Amino acid sequence: MSDFILAIDQGTTSSRAIVFDTSGAVVGVGQQEFEQYFPEDGWVEHDPEEIWRSVLTVIDRALQAAGLTASQIQAIGITNQRETTLVWDRATGEPVYNAIVWQDRRTSGLCQTLKENQHEPMITEKTGLLLDPYFSATKVRWILDHIDSGQTRAEAGDLCFGTIDSFLLWRLTGGVCHRTDATNAARTMLFNIIDQQWDSDILSLLNIPKTMLPEVMDCSDDFGVTAIAEIDAGIPITGVAGDQQAALFGQCCFEVGMMKSTYGTGCFMILNTGTEPVRSNNRLLTTVAYRLNGEVSFGLEGSIFIAGAAVQWLRDSMKLIEHAGETEAIAADNPDSHGVYVVPAFTGLGAPYWDAEARGGILGLTRDSGVADVITATLESVAYQSRDLLLAMASDGVQPERVRVDGGMIENNWVAQNLADLLGIAVDRPEVTETTALGAAYLPCL
Repeated sequence: MSDFILAIDQGTTSSRAIVFDTSGAVVGVGQQEFEQYFPEDGWVEHDPEEIWRSVLTVIDRALQAAGLTASQIQAIGITNQRETTLVWDRATGEPVYNAIVWQDRRTSGLCQTLKENQHEPMITEKTGLLLDPYFSATKVRWILDHIDSGQTRAEAGDLCFGTIDSFLLWRLTGGVCHRTDATNAARTMLFNIIDQQWDSDILSLLNIPKTMLPEVMDCSDDFGVTAIAEIDAGIPITGVAGDQQAALFGQCCFEVGMMKSTYGTGCFMILNTGTEPVRSNNRLLTTVAYRLNGEVSFGLEGSIFIAGAAVQWLRDSMKLIEHAGETEAIAADNPDSHGVYVVPAFTGLGAPYWDAEARGGILGLTRDSGVADVITATLESVAYQSRDLLLAMASDGVQPERVRVDGGMIENNWVAQNLADLLGIAVDRPEVTETTALGAAYLPCL
């Protein structure tokens, strides 16, 4: 038996593949960024074919870096950006529309109508989620409404819906397996987290045919085997989890009360609450932390839409820096933002505000304000948003004494220290900060 696991980490701004040995050591990495599309205000899309090509590319790069062939891989684990929504043709495997990204706010009007018609309490009770365009359900409805004969094709069984994990599984298995795991299903706003099945009431409300939906599996399960020319046939795919739950797993937060916070494109703080779901009075989400051997562990989650993406904005849109790594030295030299505050609500505000219509702002500018102040304030905005989540948890009666952090942004020492200072609790940073991929690699080993 080979001693190597391949983790596919399909994120919001890049795809990565990492080869781990069975001790958890990294032996090969491949990464590639891909295009972000913003066709209208508040809309965010990805090209599914570009994502698929990037995944094949990074797998090849990771194997080359490790000096391995695909035949030497024992198993594959997949982790993915959650809520991002794809619909494809069952016969051809071709997407019928671009992937609508989790950050996308185009369905805020539909969500508001559903709220006005008093549907949110039912949806929250069943799914643990708030009625928000963040989640997949209203994105599916939008796609069916905006492609030719969408509803007719869906009702005829000709269309498949899936989050990114499902799309990758479909492609990797040559169109044989239409599956997802419980953590990704729990983020669609179509899945009853108590009954652990697709909810007929919500499907009926949104007129989404159940035939579109994937089979829901445990996080460590038999998802299928590779069956494409680009990868040696027959490699088992035996682990799948949404990126934030994979990070929870990678951080080994298996005990009740343990908490992790991931700082990637957005920031996502999850507290393990065990086998009983905890309902928040402060607009946090009740979600599936992981499901193993049919047993569910729940989590309490706060979701921030923009964290590391704000640094990307400084680099790509504002042209204030050339590389993200520059921000650490700038903030260290200019630790006081001099009254400047950045609110990175580029795609609305997540927890605990849930304001889909909010937009970003730079406040407190004076004649003396400079580039360094804006950069420092941008980094500080991540800690301020994290503090909002921690305060919401405290109001729900939960007061963690420490948080395990991960993600690319947390490699910035200034950010990590500023976070610890503002939260007032211990911040534990692991040696391998990309614990999302590590969690995806752990799952096939169970």
